[in-house]
Amino acid sequence: MVDADLVVIGAGLAGCSLIARLRQLNWSGTIALVEAGRGPGGRTASRRRRDRPQWRLDHGAPGFHLDDPLPEGLKALLAPLRENGCLRPAEGTVVTLAMDGSASRAEGAADVEWLEGQPFMASICEALLAMGEGASTQHFGRRIRTLQQDGNHWCLSEDGSDWQLRASRLVLSGSLLAHPRSLAMLDWRQVPLREAVPSGQDPDLDQALDALAQSRADVRWNLMLDLPLNGDQLPRQIWLTPEAQAHWRVERLVLHPQADNRTGLAMHGLDSGEPITPQTQPVLLKQEEARLRQLLPQLLQPWPELQGACEAAESLGVMRWGASSPLDHPLPQSLQWCDASALGFCGDYVEGPGFGRAEGALRSAVNLAQILVTQAA
Repeated sequence: MVDADLVVIGAGLAGCSLIARLRQLNWSGTIALVEAGRGPGGRTASRRRRDRPQWRLDHGAPGFHLDDPLPEGLKALLAPLRENGCLRPAEGTVVTLAMDGSASRAEGAADVEWLEGQPFMASICEALLAMGEGASTQHFGRRIRTLQQDGNHWCLSEDGSDWQLRASRLVLSGSLLAHPRSLAMLDWRQVPLREAVPSGQDPDLDQALDALAQSRADVRWNLMLDLPLNGDQLPRQIWLTPEAQAHWRVERLVLHPQADNRTGLAMHGLDSGEPITPQTQPVLLKQEEARLRQLLPQLLQPWPELQGACEAAESLGVMRWGASSPLDHPLPQSLQWCDASALGFCGDYVEGPGFGRAEGALRSAVNLAQILVTQAA
């Protein structure tokens, strides 16, 4: 049993930003971070290869932009990352690909400052976790399934393991443990958070769960390839026009030049709407990999050299992003902290500027950090 004052579930931008901002504000409690994946990053995760340590591919969000005006707390959070070079303006061109196969420079791309992590996107979350001082533990490769309230503590555990975690406060930086989609996707009997706190026990939490139950999110099937090609002169991103996206069920292609004169390619495929369950997912992964690889030669006609390299590309598989972009029914900011349950929410699914984007995750984390610090004062 591991004890902490605060448990944060999810090591994406929101969860890591929350921890970093709490430390900036001198919140002195102990923090435990829990993540089902093998490292921090979430939607800004980067794939690495054990056989080539310098190789990496940003297979989630390849960058993000921020809209002014920014809250002072968010400026303060990002300032150290900008100063140490971990967060920099993205380089390279962004182009659009139309239905007729024509490619052109993306309109307005030069007017927006896209930011990216250096040397890769997951570096942002790694740098956030390294900020500040204070007792904390990190638990990767742990998927929480069971939540219970025991007096003034939350007790968390995962299936098939004796590992447990106990804390006074709990924060969900993603909504899986609170959303009904977990029942089909993970074959769970009940929504874990609803199972832990029965209806009527916390009116704020009841409202939050009702709001989240209505929300929908996009699913992405991201194909990852390793290409025998120097991609320094190629576009950084290739966005399909809305008509092309609807036709090919592909959102964009992202190119990541490597130090060994090779190029990583991430192809963001759109979901067809087929039910995703533990039984159907392996089949869908194979289907999407075959579909996306078959489409590549057609989509890459404007770049013959890249098109030819894809024939000899090594596939690193497909990553499913189960809630890559919230679409509607954001969680109201007034419900970010449910005091009666000592439970908080942060992530891009919270209402406000940047909803559904990385900016929304950052803003929600800064806001929740202020709530927690004010409460402790």
